[in-house]
Amino acid sequence: MIDSRFSTVICAPLYSVHDDLSTQVRVGQDEGLKHDSSIHCDELVSLPKSSLTNFVGSLSREKMIELRDTLRIALDID
Repeated sequence: MIDSRFSTVICAPLYSVHDDLSTQVRVGQDEGLKHDSSIHCDELVSLPKSSLTNFVGSLSREKMIELRDTLRIALDID
């Protein structure tokens, strides 16, 4: 699923709460989720690939661009 030689990946958690912060991306049924949620880019965690067992959904190209821009804000990258 995730092509790298490392056994872990960096993940941004999803929550059903959206606080209208610049470090959050709204997602929902269009991305394959059951209800509206929010990707919280200011709470990145490292997880073992083996713990990622259930495919939930995917992001469109537009949402990937929004996620990229939000990660830049969260990580203070120009």
